[in-house]
Amino acid sequence: MNAPKQLNKDVEAMIRVDQAGEFGATCIYAGQLAVLKNSAIGPTLKQMAAQEEVHLKTFNDLCVARGVQPTILQPVWQVGGYLMGAVTALMGEKAAHACTIAVEEVIADHYQSQLDRLGPEESELKKTIAQFRAEELEHKDHAELEGGRNAPAYETITTVVKGITKTAIWLSKRI
Repeated sequence: MNAPKQLNKDVEAMIRVDQAGEFGATCIYAGQLAVLKNSAIGPTLKQMAAQEEVHLKTFNDLCVARGVQPTILQPVWQVGGYLMGAVTALMGEKAAHACTIAVEEVIADHYQSQLDRLGPEESELKKTIAQFRAEELEHKDHAELEGGRNAPAYETITTVVKGITKTAIWLSKRI
């Protein structure tokens, strides 16, 4: 009798954290676009930001449909995401791409973990997460092609960004 209730709690946490992550992604791109909108990578950033907006709307709708309360940490993610995007963009286009690589590597692993845990009763959610994971990997691949791994201080940027992203995921699952 307890298994379905626990599964519902797990799925609720998944939706909450995914909504928070997509919200954070829109804030990162907003920060990057504030600095780089007129640069050579501006159009690409706008395109990726638009995809993140679709992801966010989907998880917002899932929150409403399933009665999932979004994380109370959204104001923190809004400021933090924007600053992460703006600071890496101020470091240059390659640093902005390094930020994308780091975030998307963590998110792809996170989404894969969810896909591995969801059962057939959540086939629609699995389909959505699989699609979004593929799109996040496209963002990572593009950032790599644009030289993100050649950013000055690449290792430092990605270590910090991955640490922040993993912490945000951990907190958003719980709060």
